[in-house]
Order: sequence, then C-alpha cells, then structure tokens
Amino acid sequence: MTQPTTRICILGGGFGGLYTALRLSQLPWETSSKPEIILVDQSDRFIFSPLLYELLTGELQTWEIAPPYQELLQGTGVRFHQAVVSGIDIDKQRVQLQDSPGISYDRLVLALGGETPLDLVPGATEYAHPFRSITDVYSLEERLRILEESNTEKIRVAIVGAGYCGVELACKLADRIGEKGRFRLIEISDQILRTSPEFNRQAAKKALDTRGVFIDLETKVVSIAEDTISLEYKDQIDEIPVDLVIWTVGTRVASVIKTLPLKQNQRGQITTTPQLQVFEHPEIFALGDLADCLDAEGKQVPATAQVAFQQADYTAWNIWASLTNRPLLPFRYQQLGEMMALGVDNATFTGLGIKLDGSLAYLARRLAYLYRLPTLDHQLKVGFNWLVRPIIETLSQ
Repeated sequence: MTQPTTRICILGGGFGGLYTALRLSQLPWETSSKPEIILVDQSDRFIFSPLLYELLTGELQTWEIAPPYQELLQGTGVRFHQAVVSGIDIDKQRVQLQDSPGISYDRLVLALGGETPLDLVPGATEYAHPFRSITDVYSLEERLRILEESNTEKIRVAIVGAGYCGVELACKLADRIGEKGRFRLIEISDQILRTSPEFNRQAAKKALDTRGVFIDLETKVVSIAEDTISLEYKDQIDEIPVDLVIWTVGTRVASVIKTLPLKQNQRGQITTTPQLQVFEHPEIFALGDLADCLDAEGKQVPATAQVAFQQADYTAWNIWASLTNRPLLPFRYQQLGEMMALGVDNATFTGLGIKLDGSLAYLARRLAYLYRLPTLDHQLKVGFNWLVRPIIETLSQ
C-alpha cells in the first residue's frame, strides 16, 4: 500500500511565501517522497514591492515587478491556487477558502503579510490612498492622471508617514509632478526614517529639500476629508486644503491570523521559535510581517522584505528537514544593508561597509533587486529589457 503524498500548503505569495515555495521545489527530495506543494494567494500576481514606486514614474513596467504566479511557477511542480483564505482549522489541519473547497495540509506556512490600517483616523478609509498592492498603484495612478489633466494651479499632496515608503513616494511623485506639485510629508515622531542609518537619513533629507517637500514633524493626523486634512501640532489643530492623501503608516496582521488559537504578541503577530515554527504546533511555520521571531542569537527580527526573503530559505530547509528526519536550523539574519530610491535616477545605499548615494547608488539598487527577482528566467527577461530599453529610447528620439 502506497503512502499518501505529503502536502505542504503555503498561504501568501509575497517574499516569504513565494520564495519558500520556489526553494522547496529545488530541494533534493527522493522521487517517492516528493511532497505536493500548494501556494495560495488572493492575487494572480507576485509583487516585488521595493520597486512599486517606479511604476508611478514610468521607470518600470508592471510585468517587470508583478509577474503572474503561473509564469513564475512553471516547471517547478508547485501548484498555484488563487483564493481568499477565510479560516484555518488548526486541529483538523485544514485551510478554509472563500468560494472554493478547502485544502488539508501536513505542513502549513503562514506568510500572508500585513494590511495597511486605514481606520486609525476618521475619513482615512474613504479618502486616503494606501500604497501596498498593484491595485493601490492603479488607483493612485488614476487619481494622479485626473489631477494632472485638471486646470488646478497646484496639486497638493499629503503623505502620511515619513518612514521608507513615505519618503520614497514623496521623492518619486515630486519628480513626476514637478513644479505643479506641492508636497507635505507628515510624521508623528521627531525625525524622518527613525530606523535608518544616518547616511541614508541625511541623503533623504537632502533629496526632500531639493524637491521642496515640506516636512511636518511631531504632527498628528486628526481627520481626513474629501479635500482637507486636519493636523495637530503642539495642541493646535490646522485644517489644510489637499487634493490627494497617501497613507503609508502601519502594518496590521490579517484578521484571519488574529483569530487563530496560537501564541501571539500584542500586535497580533504569531510567536515562533528560532526555527520559524509556531509554538506547540511544529507542523506550522510562520514568517514575514505576521511572525514575531527571535533569531539564533535571541535578537528580535524586523518585519522587512529583506528578512522575509532570508526567512524563506530557512523555512523551506526546515520543512524539508522535518520531513526527512534531519536537524532544523535556527534562523540567522544577515543585515545586508539598506537601499532607498530618492527620486528618478537617485538612491542611497548603506551596507557591507559601503555608502553610496546618487546615480551610482541607483544603479547598485537596481542590480541588487534584479538579483533578488524570484526566478532566473524572470531575471534574464527583466535584465535584458533594462539593457535594451535605453538604447531603443535613444534611437527613437
């Protein structure tokens, strides 16, 4: 009698989920014991989120940073299932899906990422634009197109949050809109890019200043209306006219994760062992934004794309090890540096003993992200396009 095939179900197709699936497909399984690997995501496309900003300036095209899962998984043996996860039965080891049958599992990977919370201030849900998905980019693009085609003298843009996303957006949009734009970057703390190296912070300040972006520090958003934003600074509230509000603050764990009977921290993140296994449920692995993880040295791991990218390798290896009776490895995070786009043809890079800004950093950032694109086939297509496109554009002028 043949043994039933082991099934690995991966929920979420971001850096954590997709890269875990790809790595699992490459590991040396014996033909008789090769598991069934299923990747579930509500979208049909993977999003290489660090390059989303370049869609707004036309520097990149959608296919380059948002390839379909079916294309990426071709020839890997990984099955893709487009669906919304509605629940997880931990006891029965079964994932419940909206509008389709559930999926039973032997190993489960939780990599659903986070959501942008828009209900933190009145009016944000109705009038603020989040910036996390391709749909968000399309929605923002449409709003920008309307404003750019209007007769308005100035396009007034307020960006809430002066972290990485807010700063990168401010620079890219300032380069896109130019003199017609009036930009305000709103930050509740006393400085921009709180967790960033000083070199990157100074480069960002310079880029924002050059583009005339006004920075409101120690300022709280009270409410957002159709064409105004109310801000509180030192107990004084001002209502400022605005044409566009972009919300970049916060990450919230998906509600389907919060309801699970698993150990969680105050933010609703699932607590894991250094091997990325969920406490009391070694058959479940968690990584990325929804995981509260200490690495092999007992240090708290930040919730960044770089971390999820590295965790995917460990998650895949540890699932393989757990199914082939090998020892599991504790996660060891390698800080490889930090990169930020600060407008068109401008970036900053700090790491591995190197500090760069300007065009050289922009090129280094591009090459680093090209290397991290999910498959060799996609890397070659995108890399070829990056080489050929400038030549075609030059010849067509």
